Amino acid sequence: MASWVGMRATATPSQVDAVARAIRSTPIIDHHAHPLLKLEALNKHPLLAITTEANGDSIDSAITSLPHLRAVRQLAAVLGCGYTWESVVAAIEEKRLECPEDWTAECLFGIETILIDDGLDNEDDANAYPWHDDYTRSRCKRIVRIEKIAADIIRRLGSEKVTLDAVFDEWTSKFDAYIMTALDDPDVVGFKSVVCYRTGLDITNESSSLLERRASEDLKRLIAEFGELDFVKLRTKSLNDFVVHRTAQLIRDNPFRQKKPIQFHTGLGDNDLALSRSSPSHLQEFIRQYPTVPIVLLHASYPFTREAGYLASVYDNVYADIGEVFPCVSQDGQERILREILELCPWSKILWSTDGHWFPETYLLAVTQMREVFETVLCDYVRKGHIGWRAAVDLVRDILFKNANKLYHLDIDFSELEEEAVLSQAAYQSDAEILRAFLKNQPAPDFVRICWTDFTALQRMRMVPFRKFTSLLSEGKPTDVGITAAVFGLIQNDWMVPGTSATGEYRLHPDFSSLKKGPVEGHISMNGEFRQKSGARVPLCPRSILQRAVEFGAENNLSFLIGFEIEFLLVDRVEQKPGNTTRYSTLTTDGHAWSVSRYFANPKIAALLRDMVATLEDMGIHVEQLHAESATGQFELILPPYPPVEAADTLLHTRDVLSALATAAGFKMTLHPKPFAHACGTASHMHLSVVSAGGAGNGGDKPEIYESLYAGILKHLRGILAFTYPNPASYERVSDGTWSGGRWVTWGTQNRETPLRKIEGSHWELKFLDGLANPYLAMAAVLFAGVRGFAAREPLVWGDCEIDPAKLTANDRKELGVSQMLPASLDEALRALREESGELVELMGPELVDKYVALKEYEMDFLKKMGDEERRQWLMERY
Repeated sequence: MASWVGMRATATPSQVDAVARAIRSTPIIDHHAHPLLKLEALNKHPLLAITTEANGDSIDSAITSLPHLRAVRQLAAVLGCGYTWESVVAAIEEKRLECPEDWTAECLFGIETILIDDGLDNEDDANAYPWHDDYTRSRCKRIVRIEKIAADIIRRLGSEKVTLDAVFDEWTSKFDAYIMTALDDPDVVGFKSVVCYRTGLDITNESSSLLERRASEDLKRLIAEFGELDFVKLRTKSLNDFVVHRTAQLIRDNPFRQKKPIQFHTGLGDNDLALSRSSPSHLQEFIRQYPTVPIVLLHASYPFTREAGYLASVYDNVYADIGEVFPCVSQDGQERILREILELCPWSKILWSTDGHWFPETYLLAVTQMREVFETVLCDYVRKGHIGWRAAVDLVRDILFKNANKLYHLDIDFSELEEEAVLSQAAYQSDAEILRAFLKNQPAPDFVRICWTDFTALQRMRMVPFRKFTSLLSEGKPTDVGITAAVFGLIQNDWMVPGTSATGEYRLHPDFSSLKKGPVEGHISMNGEFRQKSGARVPLCPRSILQRAVEFGAENNLSFLIGFEIEFLLVDRVEQKPGNTTRYSTLTTDGHAWSVSRYFANPKIAALLRDMVATLEDMGIHVEQLHAESATGQFELILPPYPPVEAADTLLHTRDVLSALATAAGFKMTLHPKPFAHACGTASHMHLSVVSAGGAGNGGDKPEIYESLYAGILKHLRGILAFTYPNPASYERVSDGTWSGGRWVTWGTQNRETPLRKIEGSHWELKFLDGLANPYLAMAAVLFAGVRGFAAREPLVWGDCEIDPAKLTANDRKELGVSQMLPASLDEALRALREESGELVELMGPELVDKYVALKEYEMDFLKKMGDEERRQWLMERY
């Protein structure tokens, strides 16, 4: 142990999770956005504009863009509607009719304050910037668009018939007065230039006197022709350049030490843009000319992101914004943009904004997509060691809050997050620290197991000698192992599903927070998570999918505890003789029955059960109950509740321990759902309860919280069974009147003949799960469906069924809303998943569902070729 005292720290999954939590929870100072439309003006503007800068006829093509398709999926998930644009539009219109205030609040959730550029066209259709205060915790502030001010003054002067000789001085005087007033106004925190739209960012660097003379001549000509022109915007280069220079000079010469910034639109924009002159590189001379004037380059300067990052890195007064590309650019593009800005630019010079405008959905999409992309990129950097986890948390808080708070002199209190940061830094340990603490006062093990569970629910692993594993940690090298990308295309005998390739590789990363002794002496075990070489999540990784489901719950302010009942069967091993294919037989006992005590008089079995509980206790897994079940040799062991991922990890490790101890004692432990036709089946019932809803300290035992959750599960239950009853043998156990949860989609209080048994409050038992299911996938499907129901306020249309639903009359079923039966076969369950549960497929991931269904169909074909007894024995060998 002393040989690795000096090992370098690498990021643990819990530390990576701390970064993800910072991304999801840090309040946002939205330093550049636009006002929302008044309710009566919403239908005057196309909703399609939420993901595109196109307008006119070209906007219709947006529906075939990747940003649009992504937005449809995300909005549908929030709105609880179908995954089509028509369904999303209908659902948004319904929100506008029901309670637009609530919908706006939901869309702007997480935004601390908005700095609003209110200089867009159609300003009469928009709400004034103070109106937005109702939806942010801190008061909103104003950004003054300088070209609009200049144009408004020109319009007034033109209508007032000011003499041409005096018009330039009059215009300049009024413009100066407005800017000076804005500099003194505490509600104005900055200025905005759209010279990029008008005449381009190649602002002249000629002398002030020459620029004034040219601008004066152009203004006189404009005023002289004013009656003949339909003047709307400033489009003369000399006047545009003069306005920008004049604003910068007034900011520079203002006596206050705290200078208010100028924001420049750069890059991405509508077809009114001078694209060839929209790169921020054109601003370099202007930047040098005003070194004390803060300059913000908006919109990631897309597609000139690297230019913006360079300028912000070498000029003290330049800052790079990475807004608007969320949601107007695809996910891959957004990830690339974030990586490009971080290639060179210090994060202390980076700001983030929504560029939200007109529609509240633009804010929702921008925040949702930003958090998704930040998590992908930054957690990847942390895992690779490019940045420490504490630094990554600082980066997030700086970009989303602190940099804007400082630049715009907002003085918003950040003390709560500072306190959380101190607590977080004290709470998280490195992998090496976790391992040291785990092995304290214990002999070093021989092997480290890194485990995973495949689509067939086989528990697989790689073993690394302990000395090699600790040397990797000591040298600061990764402890992940390479696994073929075919891993999720294999059935139990390692045959590959057609279409699966043996090429490619994933990296299996051990999660040190899942460390456990065993399952056999001299071994320690961890569960792993599959990652791409880049560090990105593998969409097919079951453990990652469950983590996503937990995150989906957290996004909806829900957290859960899950506990499992492990039913298992002990059978005798039959001595193999020529012609005898039977390997396992029922134990010879004296009248086995549910909860009988006589079984524990058998010294061999009593010792085994005692050793099981004691061994788990030594591993920190504290068994709550143990009793005999109904079938001969069948027992049930009840585990304590844990958060979802930990619950699945613990379930799998416990099964490994029980199997190892049973084998050592001369028995075979099996999880086969129906190993003997005339005996009670074997399940793996799951207990689910809501720990918090709506924030810490708020429990989930209110019917308005948990009823919609369980309604979502019942709504998708037929499709969920593809993951929870994943083998043809699973359906041999499902029958009415056997306490197995029955065959009807319904629920009942303390009713063991329904698939969902309500116990108390939000604590319900889910009986539709067996030991052949991958628990990560099964729990993910349940949580995704439940959280989706909660988010959509799904009504619990099923009444409380108080008797065996198989005994209900047709009228009883109609009254209780019991209309569907559970699938009678795996084939039917897979069809239900694909044809009836589109929302669940989207949440689990279409790529995963396609791969899973293909594997299950191949597995079914393989098993059908066996006789009944051969198939039963084959499955008992493996489960």
